[in-house]
Amino acid sequence: MIHRFVLAALLFVLQSYSPNSLAQSGYTQTRHPVVLVHGLLGFDSLLGVLDYFYGIPGELRSGGARVYVANVSSSNFSEVRGEQLIRYLDQLRATYGHSKFNLIGHSHGGPTIRYVASVRPDLVASVTTVGAPHTGSAVADALRTAAPRGSWLESTLAGFVNALSVFIEFLSGDSDPQDALGALASLSSAGAATFNQRHPQGRPTTSCGSGAAMVHNVRYYSMGGTSVLTNIFDASDAMLGASSLFFGFEQNDGLVGRCSSRWGLVLRDDYGWNHLDEVNQVLGLRGLFASNPTSVYRAHANRLKNAGL
Repeated sequence: MIHRFVLAALLFVLQSYSPNSLAQSGYTQTRHPVVLVHGLLGFDSLLGVLDYFYGIPGELRSGGARVYVANVSSSNFSEVRGEQLIRYLDQLRATYGHSKFNLIGHSHGGPTIRYVASVRPDLVASVTTVGAPHTGSAVADALRTAAPRGSWLESTLAGFVNALSVFIEFLSGDSDPQDALGALASLSSAGAATFNQRHPQGRPTTSCGSGAAMVHNVRYYSMGGTSVLTNIFDASDAMLGASSLFFGFEQNDGLVGRCSSRWGLVLRDDYGWNHLDEVNQVLGLRGLFASNPTSVYRAHANRLKNAGL
């Protein structure tokens, strides 16, 4: 009986360290590092406790990926945020010798990383946007209409968002300049249209289609969600439920329309996520039957690895 027990234990140990198990440890080990880029009113980590991409960096690193989390202005023009990201990438390259990066941007992080790929393709192996308002957001358009240029409401709104952005930057240990009206301009339909004319790489060929999967040796991917009220215990759902009303009958994640999230090779645009679920917030709360965001990011890192990126 003892011999059988020992044999069973030995078989268990051997299975645990089988070639397949060992191979799994390199599942997310991409050739180039992964850089995560936050959206509007975002951050890398607040007080070193709350990560914007909640649980995602650790999940990618556990499979062998080298992961960096950028911190750019919480609110500003896409181009300004992009220039900040370029400086960060140049710093990483000078310090660690990296040649290129796999950029993953959520929300306003999407146009931010597209700007980098457009003006500095030498830094970029791939661009992946998640819930990004590539053609603008109906929420930004509604705010622009409600707060006309030069009005007291515009000044009040800008002052509040700028103050909130400065506070977020303080908690994240940074001091990037903030420009709420710049962010609003970039995220509006008109601002997005102008931006897309200047940086068209990966733009869909139809209003709700897909775009080129590779431009100037940079791979382009996108994904997004189309659910809004996903978990009754998530306090942010109420806010997103209210903002989703601006989209009428268009499918959306609470802040970004389904078609607006599409760019380059569309991996999927209808995950059961709202805008914060896309980065595993708040604290990992999501719909009961929705895909696990950390698993989706992990699978995408494996996709990048298999593509030699």
